[in-house]
Amino acid sequence: MNRFALGGPALFALLSCAAASNPQRVSTTSGTGGAGTPVVMQTVGAQAPRPSRKELVRRILPHNVRLAIQEGGKSRRTASGVVIGNEKTPDGLVSYVLTNAHAVEMGDLKDPRLVVIVDDRADSTEYSGQVVATGSVPDMDLALLKVPGLPLTPAQLASDTELELGDDVVVAASPFGRALSLSGGMLSQVEWDKTSKVPRMVKTDAAIGYGASGGGIFSLESGKLLAIVEGYRTAKVGFAVAEQNFSFDVPMPGETFAAPSSKVRQFLHQHGFARLLAGATGGSGPGVDGSQTASR
Repeated sequence: MNRFALGGPALFALLSCAAASNPQRVSTTSGTGGAGTPVVMQTVGAQAPRPSRKELVRRILPHNVRLAIQEGGKSRRTASGVVIGNEKTPDGLVSYVLTNAHAVEMGDLKDPRLVVIVDDRADSTEYSGQVVATGSVPDMDLALLKVPGLPLTPAQLASDTELELGDDVVVAASPFGRALSLSGGMLSQVEWDKTSKVPRMVKTDAAIGYGASGGGIFSLESGKLLAIVEGYRTAKVGFAVAEQNFSFDVPMPGETFAAPSSKVRQFLHQHGFARLLAGATGGSGPGVDGSQTASR
């Protein structure tokens, strides 16, 4: 018997199984075999290739900014931030940036100015930012900034189910007030709330430094925002040179802790900015072009 010769019921079963196991488009072509029996040739649509690491990083970079709190024209404090939403207003485009509440504390300064900086290769553009919502430290160490004219696409928030131990991540931040830098690692801990059953804290072993608070932790599988860096634990290293004692703090691997996407959603809801989640959660939201799309 010709292995490609199938009767009507068998043909229906073959196509049904193919549709169930492969969601891509299936096309069939009928012909006539040597014995007059129908011959069916099946073509399965090619699966789109997964984005490379380089392509995902390129998508992640435009969501991130660095922050500086200035006084008298001098930088007094630096941090990092992630664009989480934008809106078109009568006065033009307004974007919203997530960072840490402790990073934008300015009560000790007389005439502070909050600057949001976008670095593009050799150029940097500054925008004035305004704090519109802050959480209480340490339980909700998040703050939301309003930045008129900032033309960056918002990051998409990952769902709670996307937080898995060992997942590859990249941290985008601006340590020491310098241009955006990346560090890679994995999710080293996910702490779940036993009452609400949602993540309340995550950790990564990716290396970070002073000024990385407020930076984004992104999935290297989906490119979505998993968490916002809150801080890190350090170990003090001391040594003596020529009878003088010196010491410095070293971040501990695996002890960079962050606010997961579930906490970001909670924060935005509590402060009346839940509308920003329409474009930041799943699927695609309106992009800035109208298309669908910490310091310690």
